[in-house]
Amino acid sequence: MPACRRVALGDARVCVERDPRGHTLLRSASVLGPYPQRITERLLKWAREAPDRTFIARRDASGGWRRISYREALANARSIGQALLERGLSAERPLVILSENDLEHAMLALAALHVGVPFTSVSPAYSLVSQDLGKLRYVLELLTPGLVFVSDRARYAKAVAVLPRDAELAVGAAPSREPAAMVDAAHAAIRPDAVAKFLLTSGSTGMPKAAIQTQRMLTSNQQMVVECLPFLQHEPPVLVDWLPWNHVFGGNHNFGITLYNGGTLYIDDGKPTPQLIGETVRNLREIAPTVYFNVPRGFEELVPYLQREPALREHFFSRLKMLFFAGAGLAQPVWDALDELAVQTCGERILWVSGLGATETAPSVTFTRGDRVRSGMIGLPVPGVEVKLAPVGEKLEIRARGPSIMPGYWRQPELTRTAFDEEGYYRLGDAVRWVDPADHGQGLFFDGRIAEDFKLSSGTWASVGPLRARFIAEGAPYVQDVVLAGINRDWIGALVFLRLDDCRRLCPELSPHASAGEVLRHPAVRAQFQLLLDRLAAGATGSASLIERAILLEVPPSIDLGEVTDKGSINQAAVLEHRAGLVEALYAQPPGPDVIGAAR
Repeated sequence: MPACRRVALGDARVCVERDPRGHTLLRSASVLGPYPQRITERLLKWAREAPDRTFIARRDASGGWRRISYREALANARSIGQALLERGLSAERPLVILSENDLEHAMLALAALHVGVPFTSVSPAYSLVSQDLGKLRYVLELLTPGLVFVSDRARYAKAVAVLPRDAELAVGAAPSREPAAMVDAAHAAIRPDAVAKFLLTSGSTGMPKAAIQTQRMLTSNQQMVVECLPFLQHEPPVLVDWLPWNHVFGGNHNFGITLYNGGTLYIDDGKPTPQLIGETVRNLREIAPTVYFNVPRGFEELVPYLQREPALREHFFSRLKMLFFAGAGLAQPVWDALDELAVQTCGERILWVSGLGATETAPSVTFTRGDRVRSGMIGLPVPGVEVKLAPVGEKLEIRARGPSIMPGYWRQPELTRTAFDEEGYYRLGDAVRWVDPADHGQGLFFDGRIAEDFKLSSGTWASVGPLRARFIAEGAPYVQDVVLAGINRDWIGALVFLRLDDCRRLCPELSPHASAGEVLRHPAVRAQFQLLLDRLAAGATGSASLIERAILLEVPPSIDLGEVTDKGSINQAAVLEHRAGLVEALYAQPPGPDVIGAAR
């Protein structure tokens, strides 16, 4: 195997203990180093040491990059911060931002962090995709904002109509004033446990929860990251990034890595979809990242462009130190293709890194640290975080405790109580297992969500996470997602969401405007999924790993019904509940014409 491009990595040693209750306790062998009291101490540092370096940039209407330097970012933080302070905003009356990633959004968030005004960035999907605006209304009632910023009145017109009447509205431009001494005084008064922001959970299990993010959480977690990946401090990182700031991956992790290490963030207005990946590619043709973050779907969409364009490949890999994915498992063929492209282009592989985290953990709990990583591996605890592996049924739930773990959910004490165990560990709800029980140094492997697993009528547990991941990987590129049914049934069935654009390529004789129903009922598409079910059935070891039937879904998942989050994560329970008729059709005897059955 070709060598991996060398980068400095942190100490991966782990201390493993067993407590009297049968729990396994893990912590890094490294002690977490000091970290700032406030996250924007790093803004002050870089404005002083590298004032003209670009902090953040985005394309303007002309197609060029509009850049904001560290000097300009600090000036903006102070003048906008002055205006926020004059409005008397607080955790009880916070700032709410309705905007996609843009420069005004960035400066407003930075100003709020700088002067200690709590804020939240609300998912654009709650305003732009939802039909009933139910989640947006709920969030506004929960947070009781004093100021709401809307990036574009016309685009967010439906949302503006439901804003609380006692909240001030700012449209298009953040309020600003000439900064006075109160700005510096407010910054100096911020304490580590002060509320920095609220991050809304995805709402995949109901209405969103507002996870409190303190200054200590933000700064300690960034220090944890650089101790795992010290190369980030050796060269200012350059990111080309689309991940939304209303989520912890984009808003805490990636935005924070840029600020903490004096890097540059190029806002990517593309998305990992066939319609918008072209904008991402356009940006990558111009900007060579030093680290590249994405979800697995983003890498899937990028690979064909890298395969077709030698110049893009050479530029993309020219100074790349790390490829990082989170949010789901990466299909091995996609992983292998990127490795092959890197070797073909620069003679060496690029370091892959993944891990496990959550909105409530700021986010990083574990990281992989080595070049022998494969999909599903999540590594070992970051310095400063204690991990507990607690038996839950037949699995091990991972739980975490440390300075980067939230104190609780805002104004929801009962949910806070149930989120932690009796020793103060946050329950992530994820199951893990050792990659090699005899060699703890190889770390942990993701083993699905505890709440998604179910028992068949035989009493056998079906482990949904690994089976679902295998279905998606084996079904690439035609499967967007899959929901598995089978609670108290004799066997497992699947409801399959398709990637329609890829499925259309299986039936080129159809009109480009053919409906989803026409595509999924086409013989070539059904034949493709028949082969998939047969292939999976051949590799099954018993009823808990055998998917006997599948139905291809014509209607995409609904955000209003809670079937999908704005970042695309499927809520298994909601889909099964709202499509109960299709579940019954899966198990009908004899099966209907829409059901595909595995050969036995």
